[in-house]
Amino acid sequence: MYKDYNTREPFFELGPKAYLYGRASLELAIQADMISKKYNIHIIYTPQYTDIEKIANATEYIDVFSQHMDALEIGRGIGSVLPEAIKSAGAAGALLNHAEKKMTLSDISKAIKRADEIGLATMVCADNLAEVLAVAQLGPNIILAEPESQIGVQAKSDDNIKNNCEYIKKVKKKVKDINPLIKILFSTEIYSGNDVYNIICSGAEGTGCTSGVIKADNPTEKLDEMIFSMQKAWNDLNEGKCRPL
Repeated sequence: MYKDYNTREPFFELGPKAYLYGRASLELAIQADMISKKYNIHIIYTPQYTDIEKIANATEYIDVFSQHMDALEIGRGIGSVLPEAIKSAGAAGALLNHAEKKMTLSDISKAIKRADEIGLATMVCADNLAEVLAVAQLGPNIILAEPESQIGVQAKSDDNIKNNCEYIKKVKKKVKDINPLIKILFSTEIYSGNDVYNIICSGAEGTGCTSGVIKADNPTEKLDEMIFSMQKAWNDLNEGKCRPL
């Protein structure tokens, strides 16, 4: 774990994946930066590698993470993502083991160690409780607990809210027992401000999405709605006033 990285709670990860690049990704990042300042909510933005430097230079309040990182040293390795290169471009950290870019546990461990060495935070995705606990043993800064079967799925019901709440509480307790410094982001079925509110009220330290913002008619308005709801949920949680919406 890179000890000098401070993840403020609550926090939100916005992942453009390969939907946005260049000017469009930069413009959304600038809007996210303004929204982060407006609500004093920590936003992590994970753009295409080629957009890291210009986004990092154009923003002040968000943290830019790469979408992947390899553990290789400086030297040979065509097609790999060099840790020093993304740090030099302005990245604060790296996303690892996403469902669309799976890694072995051994490679995750090596990547975390390389990130720690050069001063990059790590956010590692985990598909299920067993993988969450295995990843927690490796000491990343953040674990993104998201069942791969639910990525991109929009399903709303009282049962879903209840199941998510129970899963969040179980995962959070087990991870904190292993390492209380690890932050946990839960990101499933996030398409509205209400979804954000419910997941934070369930005990998540952070959440995030791709489709819910990127595919919205107005991505900036949708992101503002979600971050407003995150701030409200956090305040209500601390005041004992959270109620599922």
